[in-house]
Parts: sequence; structure tokens; C-alpha cells
Amino acid sequence: MSVALAADPDGGVRYAACKSAWPHLDAPARHRLLNDSEDKVRAQALLLHHQDHPMPRSVYEAEGVGNRALETCLLERGLAEHLARNGQSGERGSLALNPRLDPDLVALLGEDRDAGVRFVVSCRADLTEEQRDGILYDFDPGGHYFPLDWVVALHDDRDAMRRLAASSHPLVRRSVARARHLPPDAVALLADDEDRVVQLFLAESCDDAPADMLMRVWQWWDGSLTSPDRPRGHPNFPRHDLLRYADDPNPRMRRLALDDPESTPELVERLSRDSSEEVRRRAVTDPRLSPAAAARLLEDPHEHIRNAAARHPHMPARILVQLLRQGTGSAETAARNPALPVEVMRRMVEPLVPLRA
Repeated sequence: MSVALAADPDGGVRYAACKSAWPHLDAPARHRLLNDSEDKVRAQALLLHHQDHPMPRSVYEAEGVGNRALETCLLERGLAEHLARNGQSGERGSLALNPRLDPDLVALLGEDRDAGVRFVVSCRADLTEEQRDGILYDFDPGGHYFPLDWVVALHDDRDAMRRLAASSHPLVRRSVARARHLPPDAVALLADDEDRVVQLFLAESCDDAPADMLMRVWQWWDGSLTSPDRPRGHPNFPRHDLLRYADDPNPRMRRLALDDPESTPELVERLSRDSSEEVRRRAVTDPRLSPAAAARLLEDPHEHIRNAAARHPHMPARILVQLLRQGTGSAETAARNPALPVEVMRRMVEPLVPLRA
């Protein structure tokens, strides 16, 4: 189908079909796409053609193939060297991503005047760790970086993970920490990494993360949108001997006390009065919370705690009815409470039932 669409009268269709059709096209069909009247079709065909045929400088400068060509295409030596020495910073940065760049040009870009270009080079898969360590680059520990694809592709290679876990490059180590399973020695290295984001990623992604590191991470991180249950939900997270944290100065540690199997309703009551909003938020969701405490937390200064209290299954029915009569946001929350009497729910929906003929 894609082969037929590559010859369609509509240029947009030809463009959409070009990539999937290319491996199946004969020489005349490829020639037509390389000389297509539509610029975007011609550019796409050129990118595909120059995966196997070195791109000369004349084509790069005349055809508007852009930085995608520098990142992915096989380039003639003259073009690559010209750009490595004289290209714009964006061109040099794209060139630094090209996996087929000659080693001497990689080394040249590793000493580029632009720190961003040097950083791209430092992340290449074909460097030895000694070469990587010799590149001066800027790294923002608080910046957002995606895992390196080539490291992710090696997650099942235990020897590679051992080697890369000891890399001097934090982004390499962060990418290793994203593996679901790692050899024990690699885990031990990453669990004590000076970059705490490495520890965070290990807690979120690796099922082999150790309990002591998970507890350390818990003290400053309680889950992300992608991993909302980690580190607390990690299978290695401590489940016992947590009562010792009931009076810990750190509120995040105090809330853990309620996870201990030996914790009591009395502790739930006490922590529902804690000075920390975070601790009260944990207590208000505890099924052992008393009706009186749930009612009291309806007056909490934090809305999300008040809403959680209104949904607590031990909330007295009479108070739920009062909340419903208020007709405010609390009424909508109370309407979700599983303890709401059936008769009250029936009365709520009766006005919505259409009259029968």
C-alpha cells in the first residue's frame, strides 16, 4: 500500500508514505522522490537516500534538509569537517549527535567553544569512560534530562550496567538507574551516588533498590506523577519497626508510624492533631480514624484535609446530611461518601427521575 501511495498525485500523501515505502521502492521510484516537485517530499527522500550514500556539502547547502541530516545521515568527510570547524552552534550540536561521525571530529567537538555542544558529545555511546571523563561540560543537577536511549537499550546487559554505573557522567548513571533490575554491585554504587536524582530514579524504577536508600529518598520525595507510589510503595520499602518515628522531628517520618502493623487507633487520633498538614493528611485517610476525629477535621484549615474528612467512611450520617444541605463544595464531596444512608441518596436523585406517563 505504501509503495502505491508514494506515487500518489497528492504531495502530502507522497510525503506521508515516503519513509515506510522507501525500503520497498525500486531505483526509478526512488529517483522520482529524490526529484519530487514538493520540497518536503524531496527532503524526506534525501534523508533516506543518504543513510547509505554520503551526503556532499552541495546537497546539504542547496536542499534545505536541516539539522536532521546532520544528526542521522552519512556525511561526506568534507561536509562533516567543515561543519565541525565552521558551522553554527546548532549545526555543531546536531553533528555531535551523529553516530557515524569520524572519531577525530568527535574529539574536536569535545573541545568545542560551546558548552552545549561539548555536553552533547559527552553523552555519546561510542566514547570510552576515559574519553567521557576528559570532556569539560556544564550539567545542571536540577535540570530536566531524558534518559539516554543507548543506555536504556543496554538495561538487560549486566556487564554494561556494572560498567556504566561507575561512569563519571551523571546522566549516564541516571539512565542506568532507570533499569528495572540491576546487578547487586551496580545497585550498591548507585544507592550511594552523590547525585540524589540517581537515587530517586533507582527508587522509582529499580525493583532491586535497597531499603535504607528508599528510606533516605522518602525523607525528601514522596512520589511523582509517573511513579506516585514510590518510594513508599516500593516492594523493598520498610514495613515494620516504623513506630519509632512517631515523634520524629521530620513530619514525613512521623506519618510513616501509621504504616506500622502495630500502630493503634490511639496513634491515629494523636497524629490527626499533629501540627504538620502532611501528617494530618495521612491520618484523615486512615480507616481507624474515629467519627469524632473525622468530624473535627472538617474544620481543618487545609481544604484537601476537609474534603478527605467529608469522604471518611466513619463520618456520622447526621453530619453528612448537614454538609449536603449547605449546598457548597463540601456538599459535593459529602455526596461521594460511602457511608451516606441509602434513603438520603434516594431523596437526592428523586428530583432527577423523569415523570412517568
